Amino acid sequence: MTTVIREHDLEALVVGVTLLGSGGGGDSRAFGRILGRRLGSGELELLDASAVADGYLSPVGVVGATSVLAEKLPSGREFSTAVHAVSRWTGHPVGGLMSVEAGGLNGLSALVAAVDLGLPFVDADLMGRAMPRLDQFSWAVAGRSLTPCALSEPGGQIVVVDNIDPAGLERAVRSFVVHTGGWAVLALAPTPAADATADAVTGSLVRALELGRAHAGLTASAGPTDVADALGGRLLGDGRVDEVARYGGRPHGPGGAFGRGTVCVVDEPSRAVVRIETENEYLLAMVDGEPVVTTPELVCVLDRRTLKPIAVDALRTGDEVLVLALPGPDWWRHGARLSHVGPRAFGLTCDPLLLEAS
Repeated sequence: MTTVIREHDLEALVVGVTLLGSGGGGDSRAFGRILGRRLGSGELELLDASAVADGYLSPVGVVGATSVLAEKLPSGREFSTAVHAVSRWTGHPVGGLMSVEAGGLNGLSALVAAVDLGLPFVDADLMGRAMPRLDQFSWAVAGRSLTPCALSEPGGQIVVVDNIDPAGLERAVRSFVVHTGGWAVLALAPTPAADATADAVTGSLVRALELGRAHAGLTASAGPTDVADALGGRLLGDGRVDEVARYGGRPHGPGGAFGRGTVCVVDEPSRAVVRIETENEYLLAMVDGEPVVTTPELVCVLDRRTLKPIAVDALRTGDEVLVLALPGPDWWRHGARLSHVGPRAFGLTCDPLLLEAS
């Protein structure tokens, strides 16, 4: 099955990948505009992973501090140089692309790369949402190597990294982007299509498109429960942000600590306090001190008037919001995978709390 993306689908796709970002993943709007200019009156196919059996696929995406993209502008060559570099190193031609991450801007960045390189795009990725670390790629969790890989930064430097484990790669990438402007494009090794998608999350962008279309279909009179139902989630709170606290994190992963924070929302109907623990994404939600849902499920905060998703770093005291929980990718529910993306993987002493499977 193939899903076709046209220019009029992009607004819904931007909203959908933003919801999959669970408050993180970077601002997808810029890549939405770039993709719109690339497509024009044309179209882009999202190929179903089950229908792709031949050729080599390379997962690609942006890594580092995506917030500095507006200051350290892309040259437009980063994806092509990274893909060509890892192809030369391995000796395998890249016959198609997939994304490293479906949430936030990387839900769209790989689509831009596919259009620019003239390559097919397969709807498979290595997270199914946004998460902060490379060792949380599904390939790494499944025991696959993430190297060789190539990094290309906007100043023109290209680095190929090989023979290093996922934790070491996380540290190497963080070190590289810190010294080269804050962000870079990552291209993983060309891998036979069947192997590349076997340990990947599939169908994420189709889901993002469906979420975006459901969001676009909401009317001005839609109540909080209507919004949650339309998006296939659960309403956790409807009220005003009472407090936003941001502070330094504790080391809990191979890349070191990210900034941590807490958001408190007072639910107007019940006066219950909805507390959200945050890092790059919303990680855990509690109601009156009782944990109710955690990563890898998606905690999303929406502006109560516009219903637009609000990122972790954009949330402010006084904002009127809806707090929703949406089901996360099913891939993470199986076996020992959950321990890599559950709350304890982020230093939170709480067991995973998942929504009921549909």
